Amino acid sequence: MSQTFRHPEILEAARRQGKVTVEGLAAQFGVTLQTIRRDLTDLAEAGRLERVHGGAILPSGTTNILYEERRNLNQAAKTEIARACAAQIPEGSSVFLNIGTSTEAVARELLHHHDLMVVTNNMNVAHILAANPDCQIILTGGTLRRLDGGLIGTPTVSTIRQFKFDIAVIGCSAMDTDGDLLDFDIQEVGVSQAIIAQARKTFLVADLSKFKRNAPARIASLAEIDSFFTDAPPPERLLAACRGWKTNIIAVSEQAP
Repeated sequence: MSQTFRHPEILEAARRQGKVTVEGLAAQFGVTLQTIRRDLTDLAEAGRLERVHGGAILPSGTTNILYEERRNLNQAAKTEIARACAAQIPEGSSVFLNIGTSTEAVARELLHHHDLMVVTNNMNVAHILAANPDCQIILTGGTLRRLDGGLIGTPTVSTIRQFKFDIAVIGCSAMDTDGDLLDFDIQEVGVSQAIIAQARKTFLVADLSKFKRNAPARIASLAEIDSFFTDAPPPERLLAACRGWKTNIIAVSEQAP
């Protein structure tokens, strides 16, 4: 297979998996490790990928990956994370679900919950939960961000401050190894901070690929999160910090039979 045909497939694999490895791609395409290294270098120089030890990831920085591409990243992990999170949401709860593909996955897992009141600034979440007749749905006001169906801005924050939620379920675009949650849009950060302030408990849903990415705006620390639902345990140093903060870590890989 020529380089011209490999590059789109490499990019598609990176979007799907979050990371590609030199050895895995060499085996997939039946070419040498050096050939794949050249491919990854070319894609990195073009700004399509970011080189890391042993492979490459989607580039990070000051702009986020397209929403449809994010939907396809780590889908199986997101589903398991969402299932674990939904299991900790009692029926009869008031819940906030914010913007993100991981919170949309949680919404799907709430389709059979009873007597819920869900407030959201995510039009996709509202559309998903419309199929649950036993769920009251309240959409915040705000400016529509067409790329992901999110509502942001001062009206969104004003609506959030009228509530006290039993549980808030939030996502993030990236995570720092010191436990800071990060995002790209400063307006969305302000919304997330208001959500945390108005929640009795806050759940974070995020797979560990978020540690491979960077974003410029800080939302909060894991110290402010009650439970962090993820696909595998984070680094030991962060685990120790979470124990000190009393942040509960639920890694779905540890729950698998």
